[in-house]
Amino acid sequence: MTMTTPFEHLASFDKLIHEPARLAILAALSACEKADFIFLKNITGLTKGNLSSHLMKLEEGGLVAIEKTFEGKQPITYVALTGEGRENLKLYWKRFDKVRTGLRRLKQLRTEER
Repeated sequence: MTMTTPFEHLASFDKLIHEPARLAILAALSACEKADFIFLKNITGLTKGNLSSHLMKLEEGGLVAIEKTFEGKQPITYVALTGEGRENLKLYWKRFDKVRTGLRRLKQLRTEER
């Protein structure tokens, strides 16, 4: 009989969210109503190109909304979690907590040498 471990559940995580850069973006956005591009670039440490690419994927997945506007003559890009994005992130954290709980329940196992 094969034992199921909490690690096996990691494979079923939403890859759109689970990727570290996108998870950082979503986590930052979950703490506010919206954030501007420069703030996200600074807080995540991503380059402009990488951040743009990840934001495009998140927007295509319906997790963020991107608003391009001007403040005076200065262009500014705002990003916000959509309702779907907020809900999917909440589900992601619940699943992650289940994995963490499962890890705490594992007893130390000893494998005999062959």
